[in-house]
Amino acid sequence: MKNEVKIQEVNPSLDSRRSFLKLSGLTLVTAGLVLAGCSDNDNDDNTEDTSLPGIRNGVFDLGSGDFGVLTYAYALEQLEADFYTKVVNASSFNTVFSSLEREVLTDLYHHEVVHRDFFKAALNRALPDPSSQLLPSLAFNYGSLNFNSRTEVLATAKALEDTGVAAYNGAGKLIKTADYLLLAGKIVSVEARHAAAIRSLINPNSKDFAGDDIVNMSTGLDDAKDPSKILPIAAGFITTKFTAKYLP
Repeated sequence: MKNEVKIQEVNPSLDSRRSFLKLSGLTLVTAGLVLAGCSDNDNDDNTEDTSLPGIRNGVFDLGSGDFGVLTYAYALEQLEADFYTKVVNASSFNTVFSSLEREVLTDLYHHEVVHRDFFKAALNRALPDPSSQLLPSLAFNYGSLNFNSRTEVLATAKALEDTGVAAYNGAGKLIKTADYLLLAGKIVSVEARHAAAIRSLINPNSKDFAGDDIVNMSTGLDDAKDPSKILPIAAGFITTKFTAKYLP
């Protein structure tokens, strides 16, 4: 069996930022993208295969190569899914946010949960021994963040979405398999819509949705950051210990 990510196109006749964001979501279906159940390295000399994620010295490590990048993405999607789950379940969600904001945040919640579950299912199918090589469900702590505060929630959402886009962009060069790169490209396109939508909620009818703080004005491209730059930021929310010794 095979896995594929399907994305429904946005109706170009709709001109609101809400419509720009609106997607039917990503769904797992049983045809298309193959996640091969093998590692990047052939180890006939009994050396450690660092491309595979798993427990090393008592701590889970993300590994390297394609599996390392996919596991890295799975960790970040767990964080985003957990954050938006807490947002939409906050006691004042229906009173603090406008109807438009609730629609956008609920859409983002659904998208991130699907992203998280996709990576979990895909890695389960692809890893040689998922019982020991699949990143466990992570635990999170948001410190003093008030989930009943519109300002604090949107500011945190902006930080997470901008970081997520930069993470996918930075990890792309580490992916060797064309199918995996295609998958990452599809998902980062959705994450970029998320980032733009959140920025528009914070500052409506402005140019902030593609601000020059995230888009390089000389290249016209979004920021791209290596895992070593992203993970310390994510670690501010993730309490489960893991390492990424073999990712740059």
